[in-house]
Amino acid sequence: MALFDEIIEQWFCENGRSLPWRETKDPYRIWISEIILQQTRVNQGYQYYLRFIERFPDVKTLASGSEEEVLHCWQGLGYYSRARNLHQAARDIVEMTGGVFPDSYEKVRALKGVGDYTAAAICSFAYDMPWAVVDGNVYRVLARVFGISTPIDSTKGRKEFVALANELLDVHHPALYNQAIMDFGALVCTPQSPRCGNCPLSGMCVAFETGDVNKLPVKQHKTKQVVRYFNYIYVRANGHTFLNKRRGNDVWRNLYELPLIETDRELSAEEVYAHPALREWIGEGVSPVFTQLLRGVKHVLSHQIIYANFYLMELPASVRLMPGFLLVPHERIQDYPVSRLVASFFEKSDLTFG
Repeated sequence: MALFDEIIEQWFCENGRSLPWRETKDPYRIWISEIILQQTRVNQGYQYYLRFIERFPDVKTLASGSEEEVLHCWQGLGYYSRARNLHQAARDIVEMTGGVFPDSYEKVRALKGVGDYTAAAICSFAYDMPWAVVDGNVYRVLARVFGISTPIDSTKGRKEFVALANELLDVHHPALYNQAIMDFGALVCTPQSPRCGNCPLSGMCVAFETGDVNKLPVKQHKTKQVVRYFNYIYVRANGHTFLNKRRGNDVWRNLYELPLIETDRELSAEEVYAHPALREWIGEGVSPVFTQLLRGVKHVLSHQIIYANFYLMELPASVRLMPGFLLVPHERIQDYPVSRLVASFFEKSDLTFG
């Protein structure tokens, strides 16, 4: 098994990606990168990392920022609980240590939003502690090379893979080894069309020998996705529009959005125009002008599929209020953090600042 770590590390020294969070031992910056890269590809997270570090260069700056600022900086990355947890964890660090980042696995693991993998990554990369990382890339490499068919989303599977990962870990160079195996999974042992023909591990890979590369790793559960139907109303009223701040225990909690009518099925444009919620918003005696802008926009989240329609509702200049909504000048709409779905609408539409 010693040969495994030598091959992985040699490959990484010749082919590993040069990334800004790998050029530092600052645990804060490593922490930020690891949270951003949860559920996010490196090429997407790269610019977000640079912008986030520029705006929040250290724990104290992040802790002192408002949640709205943090969410705005995170806008477009999705999984906004990551940003909220980062913000709260930074405040906890300042409260507990005055802003000094924790330097033990147990204390790092105790931070809000930090799990086993993230704690191992931070401690190995920042402090050279011998903790093996086990993420999706590592599961895939180990399952294929060692021919492990135990489901990775089972308790038995997680224990088996963690034990093997720790057995294989180069305890003298944990940061090098962990970065190497993650990059190897991302660049060579990929989920689809892995580069088996150019793989330095092919000679010892069980899945390659048995032809089971595309069967591993194994998952026992499929994610159940809920289908939701959103009808967004983009309002124009005397140079202003209306936004709503989402509340409650929601994936987009504390983000802003356009007035929304959520239904249990797809509605026609005429059904949306006649919906009681619209009349409740604008009151009696007002005759808005409606235009359908986008229809059937599919937005996929980890456990949800959203089908969204977008409508323009033009109100008379005399109408300046919709109860429960925030009146926003068109030119200031980009000051408010919104979901990727709403941001995508703004990017595609020429109406936002008109």
